[in-house]
Amino acid sequence: MIYLDNAATTMKKPPQVGEAILEALQHMGNSSRGTHAGALDAARSIFATREKLAAFFNCPGADHVIFTSNITESLNIAIRGLVDPGDHVITTDLEHNSVLRPLYSLEAEQGVQLSFAGVDEKGRLDYDAMEGLFRDNTKAVVCTNASNLTGTVVDVKRVADMAHAHGALLIVDAAQTAGTRRVDMAELGADVLCFTGHKGLLGPQGTGGLCIREGVEIRPLKAGGTGVQTYNRQQPSEYPTRLEAGTLNGHGIAGLSAALDYINEVGVDAVEAREAALTVRFYEGVKDIPGVTILGDVSDCIKNGRLVKPHAGIVALNIRDIDSGEVADILSTGYGIATRPGAHCAPRLHEALGTKEQGAVRFSFSWFTAEEEIDAAVEALRELAG
Repeated sequence: MIYLDNAATTMKKPPQVGEAILEALQHMGNSSRGTHAGALDAARSIFATREKLAAFFNCPGADHVIFTSNITESLNIAIRGLVDPGDHVITTDLEHNSVLRPLYSLEAEQGVQLSFAGVDEKGRLDYDAMEGLFRDNTKAVVCTNASNLTGTVVDVKRVADMAHAHGALLIVDAAQTAGTRRVDMAELGADVLCFTGHKGLLGPQGTGGLCIREGVEIRPLKAGGTGVQTYNRQQPSEYPTRLEAGTLNGHGIAGLSAALDYINEVGVDAVEAREAALTVRFYEGVKDIPGVTILGDVSDCIKNGRLVKPHAGIVALNIRDIDSGEVADILSTGYGIATRPGAHCAPRLHEALGTKEQGAVRFSFSWFTAEEEIDAAVEALRELAG
C-alpha cells in the first residue's frame, strides 16, 4: 500500500518505536503505584519523556507537560479547564471538531460566547477581522497551527500578540505541526500547546498531551487516582498530577519517547525540508491535470519549484464534481493508494471553501513517504481525471 494519509496518523513508524513498546510491555509496572522495580521503571520512563517533550517544545518545565490519550482530550482539558460561564472565546473557521465541539458544548451548557475569524477563498485566515472580534470578556483564543484539510499554516505569533494585547490566553492545536516543524511555545506565544503523539511525532496512537505556560491554571477535567495524596478529597493541585487522573499509557509513552529520539537524531528541520519537497513534487505533478481542483493556498507557497512560505505536508483536491469518497475508493482498491476523503472533521472550512457536499480527497505526506509513491499517486490521478 502507498500510504498518503499521514495527517490522520502516521502508519510507518521508526522501528525503535515498536521495540520500545514491546520492551515496556514486558517490564513496565504502574508509575507512582509502588516502589518496586517495575513501578520505578515506569516512573523513570515517563519522567524522561516529559523532559524530552519539554525540551522539544520549549515548555517551562517537565512538570508542565501533561500526558493525555490524544489531542482531543488535550483540547478538552484546556478549553473546559480555562473557560468560565459567560466568557467570550475567539476561534477560526480552520478548526477541527476537537476544538469546535467542546466550544459548542460550552456555548449551549454555560452561555459561553463564541466568535469565528473567517477565511478567504483559499482558506487563509483573516487576521484583521480577528482583531475586531475581541471584547472586554474575551478569555481565550483557540486556533490551529496548520489546517488539517488544506495544510495552510497559521501565523500563531501574530494571533498570540493580538490575544495577549487584549488580556486573553492562546490555546494552540499543534496536531499537524508537532514533529514536522519547529514548534516553540515561547517563540509562538502559546499559553497552552496541545499535541498528539501518533502523527508527525511518529509515536503510537493513544498518546498526546499539553504543555502549559507558567502561571496558567487549568481545572481538572476528571478526578481519580494519582498514587499520591490519597487522603486528599480533591484532585492534587500540583502539575502534572492535577490533570492526570488514572493510570497513564506507560507503554505508549515509551514508544513516544523512542520516536522523539528518532526525530531529534534526524532533525526537525530535515523532516520539514523533506515534507516540503514531497509537497512541491506532488503539487507540481497534479496542478495542470485537467479537471483537478486544488484546495487552499499551496499554490501561493510555491515558487520556482520550491516552498517559499510555510505549508504543512498536505494537499487536498477534487476531480471535477465526482464525490471525494468515490475517488478515494478507486485510489484504494484500484491503485493501492491510501488517502482521506470526506469532511475531515473540519466542517466550517469545507463550508467556507464550498466543498460541503463533495468533500475533498486529502493527500498527506511524512518523513517515510518515498518520491516514487508521490509519482505513482500523480499518475493515478492523471488516469482517473482522464
